[in-house]
Amino acid sequence: MIRLGLLLVGHVDAGSLHVGGDYPALYENLLQGHDIEITTYRCDEGQMPDSTHDQDGWLCSPSRLSVYDDIAWLRDVEQFLRDIVSTEAPYVGICFGHQLMAQALGAVVKKADYGWGIGAKQYDVHLVEPWMTPAAEKILLAASHQDQVMSLPDQAELLASSDYCAIGGMKIGERAWTLQVHPEFSSELASSLLATRQQLFGPEKVERALSTLQASLDQDLVAHWIARFFHLCA
Repeated sequence: MIRLGLLLVGHVDAGSLHVGGDYPALYENLLQGHDIEITTYRCDEGQMPDSTHDQDGWLCSPSRLSVYDDIAWLRDVEQFLRDIVSTEAPYVGICFGHQLMAQALGAVVKKADYGWGIGAKQYDVHLVEPWMTPAAEKILLAASHQDQVMSLPDQAELLASSDYCAIGGMKIGERAWTLQVHPEFSSELASSLLATRQQLFGPEKVERALSTLQASLDQDLVAHWIARFFHLCA
């Protein structure tokens, strides 16, 4: 059994909690059957791990915040991500967890000229790693973000990109990687979130995004990658 710590830095919109619950439930469901146990650290309530060695590996959740927001507890999480890298603790960061790791290592994160990336987005995979079984040249997952990582940190390699997001995933050393898109979002959840944000995105953009979610998402594939990564690294 692999013990993972989930750094909870945000929550699913209340209007969509009925679909799959909050992030702890979503990640438990995503990794169900992979011999993984998740302990949640509610970082937004001041509950931080004592050490990067408290668990076998770490996940960082998405958030509706921006990584550059002036919030004290966010800086604590950012420092913890630097500690994860320095101690070579296994780590996977999703969306906000991708962006915060990039910022923690010196990269720039800001709102993209493209605007919001929503709906199902295809990403090209640039590296083939031992935990990618089976390997894939492309993945299709739900996206929901307007901030993007603008430059790779010095110690990172480009793992994934798309036509609208040049740095959509990073590999940091041999024991950490990140993705901008959401393997924990089902089409049903992504559609529900879009429906609650008609005013933010506009009905035409929401309709286009909803149409992309008719395709089959690569949730199971990326869940297997995440699980195999932690099993190999722990």
